[in-house]
Amino acid sequence: MMSSTPSAAQPLTVWYDGGCPLCRREIAGMRRLDRAGRIDFVDLASGESSSCPVDRAALLARFHAREGDRMLSGAAAFGAMWRAIPLLRPLGLLARNRLVLAGLEQAYRGFLRLRPRLQRLAVRLERS
Repeated sequence: MMSSTPSAAQPLTVWYDGGCPLCRREIAGMRRLDRAGRIDFVDLASGESSSCPVDRAALLARFHAREGDRMLSGAAAFGAMWRAIPLLRPLGLLARNRLVLAGLEQAYRGFLRLRPRLQRLAVRLERS
């Protein structure tokens, strides 16, 4: 049986790499969209990760979120974040479909392979 409580009302914590220029930009955008303050964003670069039951190295390797009492990573964590933001909620609800989530996860894994090069490029752009 599905819970009658919408996931947007569940507490959501998102851990992100504040040392990564790509992550900082992504989270800055999500903060602007999170007008209701439903998401607790935790910057791993600032040492705030002590409240997370996941190893810091794992948090830095993949995007993680805790939705209620469930730990999520990768595309599932993005889906939870999207569900908490009214404008992105339809996309987050779509990400609950296992086929959609599998496609998003595959795209996310592809991004992770490119991430180091994209980070270097972003750092160069920030400095110029």
